[in-house]
Amino acid sequence: MHTIAFLAVLAAALAIPTAARADAGGRCHFHGSKPATEAVVTDCANQRRDRLVSDGKLDASWRGTQAGTPELVDGKKGKEWRVVYRNPAAADKAKDTLYLFFTAPGNFIAANFTGQ
Repeated sequence: MHTIAFLAVLAAALAIPTAARADAGGRCHFHGSKPATEAVVTDCANQRRDRLVSDGKLDASWRGTQAGTPELVDGKKGKEWRVVYRNPAAADKAKDTLYLFFTAPGNFIAANFTGQ
């Protein structure tokens, strides 16, 4: 009886689409070493920027900013994507440029205002 119940629960869990089980950033989690395309990195960067705004880590004025062209740069652990956002409306002019970093396959690494 327990086996039948276990199999029924397992079958129900497997029937739920993967996207329904993933968190909000689930579309931007990648495995393997194949480099992501610029379009994928830009989409993931926009999602991460919006998440930083909704979490209160960035001012709301960042939400409408446009990503610059992603570029593959040399990072501490090999190639990584760098995406730059500029916000002329930023109150602190020392923090009017936001840098987002992603692994070559497209996983988020870090965000900062220094570019390092």
